[in-house]
Amino acid sequence: MTRRNRIALGIALAALAMLVAWALRPQPVAVETAAVAKGPFEQAVVDDGKTRVRDRFVIAAPLAGHVERIQLEVGDPVKQGQIVAELTPTAPAFLDARTQRELRARIGAAEAQLARARAETLKAHAQRDQARADRERQNRLSKEGFVSRTALEQAELALRTADRAVDAARFAEEAARHDVEQARAALSRYEETASGGAPTAKWPVTSPVAGVVLRVAQKSEGAVALGAALLEVADPRSLEAVVDVLSQEAVALRPGMPARLDLGQGVAALAARVRLVEPAAFTKVSALGVEEQRVNVVLDFVEPLDRVHTVGDGFRVEASIVVFRQEDALKVPVGALFRDGDGWAVFVAAEGRAHKRAVKTSRRNAVEALAEAGLEPGEQVIVYPSDALKDGSRLSSRGNDR
Repeated sequence: MTRRNRIALGIALAALAMLVAWALRPQPVAVETAAVAKGPFEQAVVDDGKTRVRDRFVIAAPLAGHVERIQLEVGDPVKQGQIVAELTPTAPAFLDARTQRELRARIGAAEAQLARARAETLKAHAQRDQARADRERQNRLSKEGFVSRTALEQAELALRTADRAVDAARFAEEAARHDVEQARAALSRYEETASGGAPTAKWPVTSPVAGVVLRVAQKSEGAVALGAALLEVADPRSLEAVVDVLSQEAVALRPGMPARLDLGQGVAALAARVRLVEPAAFTKVSALGVEEQRVNVVLDFVEPLDRVHTVGDGFRVEASIVVFRQEDALKVPVGALFRDGDGWAVFVAAEGRAHKRAVKTSRRNAVEALAEAGLEPGEQVIVYPSDALKDGSRLSSRGNDR
């Protein structure tokens, strides 16, 4: 082989080696990136629940008899004292001393309930007066800088709760007074029947409170027993929300925590506040067949329901109860975090390469994490990094960076 042929062969082998090295070189990894930004960070407990009326009144048959067809429909307004149904009493088989004693005992029980309701009303008034005094005291101390804004909000919430408790006690007293009247009237009707009075006289059943008909239990006419439910009445705009959350999440909830209630598409979320975390949990089977311990959390609406005209009893809501909020926080997408030993790390995209960096974070939500150390605002981090990504890997963008 001549010298010229050897030189040509060497050049060809070198070119082939360079071509193989170029083909086997590490290829850039296609990634998505997102910016580390500052802004409000919020950690919340999110779960489904439903609305319910605060005070529901079941109007029942005060005596056994034949009820006429109820003309009221669901959604019809009723006034206090309005006749909602009419009964034709059934004449008792025996009007002996025992029957009279039972009716008089019923009157005594109703009067005792009325006395108890009056005592509860007085108690609610006293608690409201105390809550009002506490609110005024906290207001003065807040102006002087001795208590926090949170303490003042707690005092205002306690006053609103006490006001509603007074309303509930007053309604209960009205219902108890109505029961006494019905019990006395029942005895007088039985006595009229025993003395030869007309047993077919109509017996009006009236509503103890003003509200709206929620349910008609006995629409058509027919025989009803003593105490049978006829219809339910309540104020549909006096609502609260009940959300069942996991017991592991409920331990972080406290009365007074702010919340948002999402009622559905096209309606802005309404502000709410936690009123009660029930002290007892219950077992519920999830959609996957797993038994869970859950706790009911009761929330009060803190803004009027005027802009949501169709919400009522039993509506589904999605509640977000805020357990932590920081206004000026450094946030990193949760999808950028991955485990690195006992801590967390991210890949930072800079100058076309990936740089692994340890990150300290203590709080996360479904989308973002609170970065306490390791990152700076404006840096680009790689979200959903693949196993092919290593420290120092070359990068290529997929064209959908955030």
